Amino acid sequence: MFRFEHTYFLYFLLLIPLLVLLYILIIRKRKQAIRQFGDINVISQLMPSVSNIRPVFKFSILLLALSFLIIGLANPQIGSKVEKVKRSGVDLVIALDVSNSMLAEDIKPSRLERAKQAIMKLIDKLEDDRIGVIVFAGKAYTQLPITSDYGAAKLFVSTVTTNMIPTQGTSIGAAIELADKSFDFKMTGKNKAIIIITDGENHEDDAIAAAKEEAKKGVFVHTLGMGLPDGAPIPIYEDGKLTGYKKDNEDKTVITKLDETMLQQIAATGNGIYIRANNTEVGLNVIMKEIAKMEKKDFESKLFSNYKDHFYYFIELALILLIIELLLFEKKSKLMSKVNLFGQNKTINH
Repeated sequence: MFRFEHTYFLYFLLLIPLLVLLYILIIRKRKQAIRQFGDINVISQLMPSVSNIRPVFKFSILLLALSFLIIGLANPQIGSKVEKVKRSGVDLVIALDVSNSMLAEDIKPSRLERAKQAIMKLIDKLEDDRIGVIVFAGKAYTQLPITSDYGAAKLFVSTVTTNMIPTQGTSIGAAIELADKSFDFKMTGKNKAIIIITDGENHEDDAIAAAKEEAKKGVFVHTLGMGLPDGAPIPIYEDGKLTGYKKDNEDKTVITKLDETMLQQIAATGNGIYIRANNTEVGLNVIMKEIAKMEKKDFESKLFSNYKDHFYYFIELALILLIIELLLFEKKSKLMSKVNLFGQNKTINH
């Protein structure tokens, strides 16, 4: 498929016929001026080095160079045809905990950053699946609706911070219910899954009941525990610098610990699996193997062609033509003026 990236430059091609018209008018005016001095054929013999063809040839080269330059600026591109194709995959929603406890550094560099890194790697491995992202703390919000645009998914995940939701807590149930609204249940089959990434601490709603409802609908609910059993303090940063650790009302440092029991129950109720992350392996690969076993659903998706730029060919041609035009002179060379193409010898009789 062929197209111009910047089509508005092509309007400058309208200058070409105008320049041709202007050049013709200049030539005619020049001939009229010469006729005032006498017969044009006689005057031409008095100026043997003057060429009538070379100026026209030079002007033609300039016009051609200008045309190539304009086309180059418009940037011709060639790519494959845009068309709709059917793709088969699953709908996957990742619910990421962004509560302050996810800043704990028992998993390096922190629970949240390690989770984001793992999600990025997961997205890189997706092929025909669609993905959505939900963030939650005391409340849940859709960060990215279900999409097959993996570039957008990675961009949105990279912007996730604990400052996104002011209400603290861990409302896993709210995240599951919001994920449920992201799915299209008109498409039947067990081709939908939720991955909850959290430390599971301070849960505030009935996440097990929410997971049970999803299981009834054929949605798999997997849980990924971020944190170590011994726990870690919650760091406090100001302007990117560590200023201390969160403390309770008795001025004791708060230690946030992974609630494995809760996450195991959610996964079991949701027909999913539970994996605990550590400093060597996050565990999303194990969950993705389970997702790979799921039923696939067909959905239409647009494939947009990757256009390749070809402007440089036209810019190069324009430069070559300009160099040729500079090397050509309007007057005949001495060598060419001595050449008698028709074998005629002219003598002047006194």
